[in-house]
Amino acid sequence: MNRIIDEVRMMNALRFESPEPESRQGRRNAQDAGVQLLDTEGAISLQLEACLGHIFSKYCTPSPEKRPGLLVPPEGAFLSHQGLDEWAKDTNGAAFDEDSKEELLMFMDCTEQGGLTFEGFLQIYQLQTECDEEETWRDLSMHGFDRSLKLVATRREDFEESDAEMEQSSISPDHVNNSH
Repeated sequence: MNRIIDEVRMMNALRFESPEPESRQGRRNAQDAGVQLLDTEGAISLQLEACLGHIFSKYCTPSPEKRPGLLVPPEGAFLSHQGLDEWAKDTNGAAFDEDSKEELLMFMDCTEQGGLTFEGFLQIYQLQTECDEEETWRDLSMHGFDRSLKLVATRREDFEESDAEMEQSSISPDHVNNSH
């Protein structure tokens, strides 16, 4: 995602070929693996779109309805500037600088108020995956997805689950801290 701002500047460029013969960015997995980031037309695959919907939903306004399985962004959801910063920090360790954020929002689909829509979020990942599939895999991994696009526990989720278990436990955190 760090290079996405430069890639946005080249939005009208041709699709990049991957270094492997007979393979294109986003479609490196063997066909029998069943997981591709891009479909045969070069668009984001349905599997990747579901993963990106889950990631987007963690930072969007309004928040999605909590239910089992992957989160789904509500109709009209967007990433505020704060949501965009939180997503960038969780993905890359740092928020975008203001110039980069402004440029990103200028080229991607946004609300009239300047919030990044889910469509804009998909545009970012479409461009990134065409140009650097491994960067998309790294982003997915940072948000808890494995190479089969299955959600596995992330550090943040582990902490939240541990906190919830601690609150439900009859042992208070003070007792745990004093016992060591």
